[in-house]
Amino acid sequence: MKREDKITQFGFFNVDKPSGIVSSTVVNKLKWLTGVPCGHMGTLDPLASGVLPVGVGNAARLFDYFLEKEKEYIAEFTFGVDSDTLDSTGVLNVGGRIPNESEIADVLPTFFGDIMQIPPKYSAKNVNGKRGYELARAGVEFELAPKKVHIYGMEILGKSEDKADTYRIKIRCGGGTYIRSLARDIAAALGTKAVMCSLLRTQSGVFTLEKAIPFSLLEQDPPLEELEKYLIPTENVLPFDSLPLTEKQETKLYNGQRVAVENSDGLYKIYKGGSFYGIAEVSNGLAKAKTKLC
Repeated sequence: MKREDKITQFGFFNVDKPSGIVSSTVVNKLKWLTGVPCGHMGTLDPLASGVLPVGVGNAARLFDYFLEKEKEYIAEFTFGVDSDTLDSTGVLNVGGRIPNESEIADVLPTFFGDIMQIPPKYSAKNVNGKRGYELARAGVEFELAPKKVHIYGMEILGKSEDKADTYRIKIRCGGGTYIRSLARDIAAALGTKAVMCSLLRTQSGVFTLEKAIPFSLLEQDPPLEELEKYLIPTENVLPFDSLPLTEKQETKLYNGQRVAVENSDGLYKIYKGGSFYGIAEVSNGLAKAKTKLC
């Protein structure tokens, strides 16, 4: 059944995705609830849970601005085992020693900063027009090129309460980092194997778990007036200053023209008639609308 009414405000929902569902399930639910196109700002694997920002309406055009945002995870790595998917959902192969907490803590700093990381074969990485997971499931042999990612820091939080071979690790990293690959590489540095068995994203840029709405709330099909209480205005999630413009400059920018400004080079929020309508880029004293949202 399709909803007849549509949301009239655009922005972001910060959803706490539960483990066991794909990110598109959350997006599709919000599409139905709002009646407008939606898109997530960085997928979570089915095993993973936590912060999933979803852009509503024209806010979904801002995906590129979230690619490099700092993210925080709490992961559980099980040592002494590996799998084809690099997590506990794959075919498990037991073999390898279980390191102690101090050994793991000592090796974590060697991964800080920019590192080269090979993505998991079971991932959405594109290989000659095919997704990696499609080729892997079909038994096709292929290699993925290493990519540069950034690790801001990692901290071991101790052993899992009910698993002697599993440790909890807090990870702060840049966009595009595969936590499953970190499990593999940290274990390799210790001369053993490991898989990711649990993952909770606690932060993605300005979106935090403390302020996320549970997916169970969306499953209750709240009316639009209730849903809109949780909508975060687009301008509130963009870490850019506002670009002061005259009415004449606003009109020129809106029509695709460049205007002279005194601001430093960079990205700025721009307004038309007092309402937020996009992002401008300033370069060498000239501003041009980069992304218009209306």
